[in-house]
Amino acid sequence: MITEPRPPLLRRLPPGVWVAAFWTTLVVFRCFTRDRELELLFVYQGNPEDMPLVVTAVVTTLVATFLVRLPLLAIAVALAGALYAIGMWRVQEAAPLQFLIADAVVGYCAATRPRRASLTALALPMGTLTVLYLVGLLTGGGANPFVYLGFGAVTAIAWLIGNTVHQGRAHSEALRGQAAAQAITAERLRIARELHDMVAHSIGIIAIQAGMGRRVMDTQPAETRTALDAIETTSRETLAGLRRMLGALRQAEAEAAPLEVAPGLAELDRLVTRTAGAGVRVALTRSGEARALPPEVDLAAYRIVQEAVTNVVKHSGTRDCHVSVEYGAGGLALSVVDLGTGAPHSGTGTGYGLAGMRERVALLHGEFSAGPRLEGGFRVAARLPLPVEEVTP
Repeated sequence: MITEPRPPLLRRLPPGVWVAAFWTTLVVFRCFTRDRELELLFVYQGNPEDMPLVVTAVVTTLVATFLVRLPLLAIAVALAGALYAIGMWRVQEAAPLQFLIADAVVGYCAATRPRRASLTALALPMGTLTVLYLVGLLTGGGANPFVYLGFGAVTAIAWLIGNTVHQGRAHSEALRGQAAAQAITAERLRIARELHDMVAHSIGIIAIQAGMGRRVMDTQPAETRTALDAIETTSRETLAGLRRMLGALRQAEAEAAPLEVAPGLAELDRLVTRTAGAGVRVALTRSGEARALPPEVDLAAYRIVQEAVTNVVKHSGTRDCHVSVEYGAGGLALSVVDLGTGAPHSGTGTGYGLAGMRERVALLHGEFSAGPRLEGGFRVAARLPLPVEEVTP
């Protein structure tokens, strides 16, 4: 299993801790710079500059704590802070800020949550405004309808902005899904061409060995036995490759197939040299006991490293990267790490390299991961299992 290192301690702290630390520092600073006792900030004595600070500190800390996991609860906390300020302390200055905090969470819910949850988030502040207006009418508090309409309009606008962001993301995801499907199809065709090369090469060897064995069968039995051994070995390797990549087969295209042997991990040194010529230094590390790999695994491993290094050259904006090849007991582990700032899908390229690598790994029933690292840069990692007959005891 491919594992990532744990993030630093400061990054593991939830947002609520940072918000609480900020407000604690601010409240203590205000207390001692104005020569007041700290407990006076929690008792409203007619000065709206102190009590709203404490209310806002508590509300924003709780909202930051609940925002990601329980956004509806975060809205309820903000609304409760507004109602408490109005009902208990009669401080009208604190209410607008609490409602704005609730509106911000409404927009967040509309942008990141399903429609049902976002409508529930919208209903909470709208219902609160309606209740406040009706209570004002019944108690003769002189409720101004335009004030409540204004707050309702701000809430609706926040929801519409978030919903627009949500729809834009959904549309982008749909487009990326179509592009990924097209990229996968194109990658399957390319894999089919490479598989055609492998099969044609193997069948050619079998045909040559069979012809030689037939001609010397009566006069040189030892040579015949050698030819049969070569035929058996080649046919077994080809059959294993066909079984693992049968889903990628298609009819051969009309264009002539290239005749060169498919590259493998043995070509990595040449890849490093070519990449250095492009301005990126590649540190290549091999670990474990190197051994012969099945052709399809060797080819897929090389293509994954080649594509990842190409992304580093084109998009990362760095001059160095590290390629690791580890031969394990039951599989081959690959890792390409850079410390750049670019994304593999940025730039002017097709942006489908990750889809192709993921498809190759999936066809071989392996594991694949790719994404930015917490400490910076980008990492592509893959693990390709080896067939049972290839695993060393």
